[in-house]
Amino acid sequence: MEATRANHPGQAGSIPVVSTDHSTSARKPRTLIEAVRYFSDEDVCIEYVARLRWPNGPVCPACGGTEIIYLASRRVWKCKAKDCKKQFSVKKGTIFEQSPLGLDKWLPGLWLIANSKNGVSSHEVARALGITQKSARHLLHRCREALRDGTFELLDGTIEVDETFIGGKVDNKHASKRPPKGSSIGGAGKTIVVGARQRGGKARARVVPDRTSKTLMRFVTTNVDPGAQVYTDEASAYFYLRWDGYKHATVTHSKGEYVRGSISTNGVENLWSLLKRSIHGTYVQVAPEHLSRYVDERTFAYNLRERTDLERFETALAQSVGRRLTWAQLTET
Repeated sequence: MEATRANHPGQAGSIPVVSTDHSTSARKPRTLIEAVRYFSDEDVCIEYVARLRWPNGPVCPACGGTEIIYLASRRVWKCKAKDCKKQFSVKKGTIFEQSPLGLDKWLPGLWLIANSKNGVSSHEVARALGITQKSARHLLHRCREALRDGTFELLDGTIEVDETFIGGKVDNKHASKRPPKGSSIGGAGKTIVVGARQRGGKARARVVPDRTSKTLMRFVTTNVDPGAQVYTDEASAYFYLRWDGYKHATVTHSKGEYVRGSISTNGVENLWSLLKRSIHGTYVQVAPEHLSRYVDERTFAYNLRERTDLERFETALAQSVGRRLTWAQLTET
């Protein structure tokens, strides 16, 4: 059915309401095929994003004004404030800003990555959406910005902390780049990721430059509430946790000990399994300068693993505001 607008150009404080079989008054999509059909109309996409972004009506991103008119012919809003008068689209100030791709491409793409179990490649997205691989790569990296957990809330209760190494196998490296035989430097030449997982709660992970006490302690104190019970392996870098008010207990992996009573790091290692399955199975090779976005993607999937596809999608869409990644930023590294 062809979309018809219930709002006429110039109606104040309006969100465009379309009358179609896919309008937001109908049942929201629950599966990928439903999402593709639902978001096939650009007007439906605009209405959907606008209602999620501005539940109480549009707000001017430039001045914060709420006296807004909708220009239906151009699919943009215009601020009526005397000193502003600026026009803006629903993409303004989001990961979609200044993208030539329509929301009918963006929203199914965001649905794909938000609900992928082991990641989704840019080639697959390019074929599915009918766009170039270059555009799909940029789309996916922008979407990963929306999957990043931007909260400053500290993890508390019982916390597991561990590190992992991302990179090629040592046996596949040139002899000149391998660590000496018998060396304990198993992660030589690899990128280090450290993570913390709250039992019964969320996980958080970051790419770090090294495994020094200063670096790992900074990660813990930044992300974990003082006084929490922290479980780690026997790495000496965590020696000073007790000095900072944490209750600290360890398991000795080097001696084959992985669980002692309630003490273990098996939970956070589940996150590493999810991350490495996506890298080894889907992405194959990830540049170190981009690894943090893949870590954010898999942490998002881990934290929302009990949610429905629609809930994960709407969480990602809500987090898309205020985050941008231009092509220059993506390629400058």
